[in-house]
Amino acid sequence: MLTKTYEQRRAQQMNTVELDRARKSQKALEYRNSNREGPVSSCPTKIRAMPPTDFRMFYDRGDLPVAIEHSSAGNKIIWKAEIDSLDYHHYLPIFVEGLREKQHPYAFLAREGVNNLLEHGKNRVLPVIPQLILPLHQGLETRDPEVICVILNVIQFLVMSNEYAGPALVPYYRQLLPVLNIFYCKNINIGDQIYYAQRKRQNMGDLIQETLELLEKKGGPDAFLNIKFMIPQYQSCVL
Repeated sequence: MLTKTYEQRRAQQMNTVELDRARKSQKALEYRNSNREGPVSSCPTKIRAMPPTDFRMFYDRGDLPVAIEHSSAGNKIIWKAEIDSLDYHHYLPIFVEGLREKQHPYAFLAREGVNNLLEHGKNRVLPVIPQLILPLHQGLETRDPEVICVILNVIQFLVMSNEYAGPALVPYYRQLLPVLNIFYCKNINIGDQIYYAQRKRQNMGDLIQETLELLEKKGGPDAFLNIKFMIPQYQSCVL
């Protein structure tokens, strides 16, 4: 029997991934239907359950070139391959999808991995932006405040990492901004007390405002009109 070529092994692997993904989606749908009592809740801010991410599956199978180094100074991500030699079209969407993970070590690896890829990507990130919209949209649709804050920080990092990333995101505002419109006024109200957790950047209302202002500044002449269409309460920081 002849040894399978790389293309055959790759095709078989991708078929297995697609079957696993379809099976998990079906299980998630059956689980939601089996535990549903009465009509579906219409609360727009309720946290929504999502099926497991492909990032978790790939990491458990050992397909991702990352590992964790435990030291006295804290955890650190280790790359088993040079970041500059990685295929961004394959790995960056997987890591972005992992941003909605909240369990260790998946959450730590996904967030640190995305930051490292964006930091070293430079011009290689721009062609991958259309592939990032779906995982970013899925993360925002969880309506989970922790996940939304993580994704907002990544969007800011993405826009700042490449001067053309801002205009490239404008056509996708319809997928990214509806959830931000729901949480636009969700600020932490502690009265006259001092909020000491500003460095953690977990105040969703402030993060949304910062992100929208950055998108307007970096998105070109059409950015404000598209933001205003999706979030009527937003006021321009440039005009």
